[in-house]
Amino acid sequence: MKLRDFILRRLVLAIPVIIGVLTITWFLAYIVGDPVTLYINENTPQAAIPAIRQAHGLDEPPHIQFFLYITNLMQGDWGESASSSFRPVLQVIAEKFPATIELSIFAMIFAVVLGIPLGIVSATRKDEMVDHFTRIFSLAGVSMPIFWFALMLKYILFYQFKIMGLPALPPGERYSISTYRDFTSVTGFMLIDSLVFNLDIRLFIDSLLHLAMPAFCLGYLTLAIITRMMRSSMLEVLTEDYITLARSKGLKERTVIYKHALRNALIPTVTVIGLAFGGLITGAVLTETIFQWPGLGRWAVRAILNSDLAAINGFTLLVAFIFVTANLLVDLVYGTLDPRIRFG
Repeated sequence: MKLRDFILRRLVLAIPVIIGVLTITWFLAYIVGDPVTLYINENTPQAAIPAIRQAHGLDEPPHIQFFLYITNLMQGDWGESASSSFRPVLQVIAEKFPATIELSIFAMIFAVVLGIPLGIVSATRKDEMVDHFTRIFSLAGVSMPIFWFALMLKYILFYQFKIMGLPALPPGERYSISTYRDFTSVTGFMLIDSLVFNLDIRLFIDSLLHLAMPAFCLGYLTLAIITRMMRSSMLEVLTEDYITLARSKGLKERTVIYKHALRNALIPTVTVIGLAFGGLITGAVLTETIFQWPGLGRWAVRAILNSDLAAINGFTLLVAFIFVTANLLVDLVYGTLDPRIRFG
């Protein structure tokens, strides 16, 4: 099967997935609360509520409201976010998406750059001290609740460091707002804006420092998962006959590991990385809230607290798109890592 046909087929198969996510999310949100509460307050006369329902189509049966929502969605109207002053959901997503993506990318870079080497070292030095340390490190990563870990990081790296007179990392936000009051974002990505458009190296460093703690917090769980998967996969590959043959031919151990074993060991790890990137977006909900990071996760929490159905549905739909795209990219990478895999 040609690559183009494979991609088209996967995109077609993704349609029922997206529809299923939309359906479940919309009806669950509908059951949880009455949407009309978004448009009224304690001063709204009871006699005006029926008119408000009619104006927003809330007087229709649930299936009709859902059909109207899908129709508007196909026309590019994702609704209005009541928790964001009734601004269009797409506009709010476009504004906050760069902050979440910047955080997720740095968290993933941290997880991949450390996770893969740690997994390799742990597998090649099985049952040695470094292997025991790596397994404990990974176990801690998959066991700790992310909100608790985030609070501990803030307590140690900000509060305690500040008390001891050590350089403390910023506790939240994307940059020092009081210092850079006149900063204007162009792309939404702080590092690009500060370095390319504002030509301000101090703002760039300040942004990196603000990014360090939440990125480490968000990426630690993914780092632990990648490390464990890489170790397990590498241990399995090292028992294969072709590895024994390569060693019997007198090849250096470094060549055996990095040229012959690593390529095949990466295949299941790539699956974890692809799915984990989508998980970083959802994991950012807690991380962004604790670190006051102005991204989609913090916006989603505010939307949930305010029963903002349009925002909740928009966030869920975006996450579904990200997971579908990540799965597609993982399948494409498979063919690059292992030529025996064909798109079928």
